[in-house]
Amino acid sequence: MPRAATLRCTTTLLRPATPARATWCFVVLPQTASAQLPSRSMTTVEGSFAGRAFRATLAPDGHGSHWFKVDKALREAAGVAAGDTVELVLTPVAEEPEPTVPADVRKALGASPAAKAQWTTLTPMQRRDWIHWITSGRKAETRVKRLATACDMLGSGKRRACCFDRSGMYSKGDMGAPEAAED
Repeated sequence: MPRAATLRCTTTLLRPATPARATWCFVVLPQTASAQLPSRSMTTVEGSFAGRAFRATLAPDGHGSHWFKVDKALREAAGVAAGDTVELVLTPVAEEPEPTVPADVRKALGASPAAKAQWTTLTPMQRRDWIHWITSGRKAETRVKRLATACDMLGSGKRRACCFDRSGMYSKGDMGAPEAAED
């Protein structure tokens, strides 16, 4: 896949409503900038945040755009605070990084040779989608069911989680930017 062009935009640095004493902030990309990214799903970028180099995986906000968390170190290095307008320069990375595989997913894959064999053929983005689908259930029993279903589907040759809305726009799942605090 050819590397997408660099995009530039400005946005407001927001503080999350909860937790009340969060040391991190977040930004939501303007929809026009988000539309230029290679995926409506999670996508990793590198570039600059208010002039400071960074790398982050942007998440869909469920409203047609993307968002990402800005940790205290980056915010302080850039010399910005919640409410400030920041300039972003973003370039999608050439290769998506490997996701961290939770221990229960690793264990389930280890117990299913067919699922593990299929898992090794997937792209990092496909593996990230499977992990997100498995772990996004609100109840522990949902996660257990999804893990078993994932192993069955992978074992039968499926490459993508069925019925998974990668953009967050069509589901009521946990995708989305945090609620911004009213300052």
